[in-house]
Amino acid sequence: MEIESPTICCAYWSKPASLLFKRRRGSNNSLTISITPKHRLISSPPADCPPDEYLLTATRKLTIDELHKHAQDARLLYHEFWTIPTNHLEKLRICGAGTKNRYGTIIANEHSRVKLPELSGDPLSSYINANYVNGYPNEYQTFIATQGPLANTIIDFYRMIWQEHVPVIVMITRLYEKNKAKCERYIPDSGSNQYGPFQVHVKSVSHQSDYEIRRLIIEFENEQREVEHYWYTAWPDQSCPDVAQPLIELVKNVEKTRIELTDTNKHSGPIVVHCSAGIGRTGCFIALSNGIKQLDKEHTIDIVRILCDLRRDRGGMIQTNDQYQFVYQALSEYARTLQSSS
Repeated sequence: MEIESPTICCAYWSKPASLLFKRRRGSNNSLTISITPKHRLISSPPADCPPDEYLLTATRKLTIDELHKHAQDARLLYHEFWTIPTNHLEKLRICGAGTKNRYGTIIANEHSRVKLPELSGDPLSSYINANYVNGYPNEYQTFIATQGPLANTIIDFYRMIWQEHVPVIVMITRLYEKNKAKCERYIPDSGSNQYGPFQVHVKSVSHQSDYEIRRLIIEFENEQREVEHYWYTAWPDQSCPDVAQPLIELVKNVEKTRIELTDTNKHSGPIVVHCSAGIGRTGCFIALSNGIKQLDKEHTIDIVRILCDLRRDRGGMIQTNDQYQFVYQALSEYARTLQSSS
């Protein structure tokens, strides 16, 4: 059966798709796609709008019943995903910043970039590959999305944790996957480690079926703060989880812990979420968190709007079509629990 394609509603797609999609950032795989516009699927801006306007205005709000149908339509989701501009930053005007990027093509977007205090007149000391990401509904800087720390950025990572009063860290990657380094170890298994001026002590460890939880005590200049570290290890390399429930459970537990530690530490900082590049699994987690809150409050969902907002804050969030479909299916599964309990 011939597959019809959606209308591409923005000048961002004025070039043939076969030219636009030769390389997906953060991946070594080539991809060639041919799209022939035929009908409109998304409520979108005018055809001559720039990508920024598309990301500001595109929307598709669904009822729960519509969400269930949408989540099973792989063809529709495929075209929906590829219609949304990635918003990758091409260059960063900070000399030497490339030494702090895990992947050369994944750069922190300037307008939402986390900036650290400059040390000893060194402009590079203010740079970390991390972006503030807004939550739902329009909650300012609910998250920080960042890459997995490199050996030379672990101290910067803890500087960010301290500066931003972070209550929770969510790690969604193994240290190595298929013999490739994905993230430097930056927490002790147990006991204490020193990372520059920061002492990190593991107060407790608990093991769930798909993730580990560590309560950390971080000490800096004679002040101590508690931070909860969630390490989700069940996400298969270059794929998606077979079931969504453990990740949904993690999202709910993280939000509960954030509220608890905000009361304990007398502050309310953003949740730090990272995988390896800080856009794929990280984007899925934040999209699920925002989507669950929207379903809880409105009993409707707008995943197109969620992804556009994420990509405005950090380019390339939700890296693959498979990840996008997983987000839809996970939120559909969560919505069924709301229906069954009402």
